[in-house]
Amino acid sequence: MVADPVEREPSARELAAIEREWPLIAADLAVLDAEITILDTEAAGQVSDLVWRRLAHAHAQARTARPLSAHPRRPHVRRTA
Repeated sequence: MVADPVEREPSARELAAIEREWPLIAADLAVLDAEITILDTEAAGQVSDLVWRRLAHAHAQARTARPLSAHPRRPHVRRTA
């Protein structure tokens, strides 16, 4: 009997990929958590500067954790004299 593919354990390669991506996953979770906090407190009009700083910090962490290949490149523009 063949095991259900949904029930299989991740391979060593898949676990290594998750481990490499974990800083970005954690940073994206921090962004999401800060955004949820803003939505929760915005209705009551209580969004503090601390919450906004937390969101900015989470975005900075996500930018730092993102691989260089994922950053959009600006087209090179040659300047003429």
